[in-house]
Parts: sequence; structure tokens; C-alpha cells
Amino acid sequence: MTEHVALGHAAATWFMVGLIWFVQVVHYPLFVGVGERGWAQYSRRHQSLTTLIVGPMMLVELAAAGWLLVLDPGAMTISGAVLLAIVWLSTFFVQVPLHGQLGKGHDAAIIRKLVATNWLRTALWTVRGVIALAMV
Repeated sequence: MTEHVALGHAAATWFMVGLIWFVQVVHYPLFVGVGERGWAQYSRRHQSLTTLIVGPMMLVELAAAGWLLVLDPGAMTISGAVLLAIVWLSTFFVQVPLHGQLGKGHDAAIIRKLVATNWLRTALWTVRGVIALAMV
């Protein structure tokens, strides 16, 4: 059973690795070019649609990581879980509030801050992906 959970965990993690790199390199930097006209509506729509994709997969990844902690609480599992905890903390205490600010209006400085702070999640998810593959 541990192998199946590890495979599901790796799949969810690598989905997020691919997604975060796309967001980091393509999606967030393009925010600057959207402009102020219609920005608030665009930003709110972006947040709701992104949540439809990201939310469920983050929950699957979290559940699989938790399950692995129960089934095989080794060093890699614990390391991966710690990295995931930092990703979640960054998401909810840094990126979500920045998106909230952007929902009120276009602000190039906040967009730059979003891009800069998102590098932490990008790096951590990438390391998690390597750990998830090693666990498989």
C-alpha cells in the first residue's frame, strides 16, 4: 500500500511542480502587462479559476504526504512534509494576501513582490518533487 500512496504523492507533487514553474516563469510576470483597466475583475476571476485547479491538487498532495507520514515516517517523508508545511504557510500568509491586495487594483510593486516571494514555493516544490521521486 505504501508504494501506491508514494506514487499518488509523487504524481500530485509533480503536477504542482509543473504548475508552479509555469506560474512563476510565465503567468505571474504577465500580470504587469494586463494593465489597470479591468484589472480588479481580471484578478478576482484569476483567483477563483486558479483555486479550482490548485486547491484540490494541493489537498491531494497534503493528504498523501500525511498518509505517508503514518505509513513510513522516515527522513525523506518527514523532510518532504516539512517542505510542504512551509509551502502552505507561504501560500496562505504571503501569496494569498498579495493576491487579495491585487484584487483591489493593479499594482506593479505588488506584482513584483508576488513574483519574488513565489520563488520560495517554486524552489520548495521542486525539491519536494525530487524527494517524491526518490521515495518511489
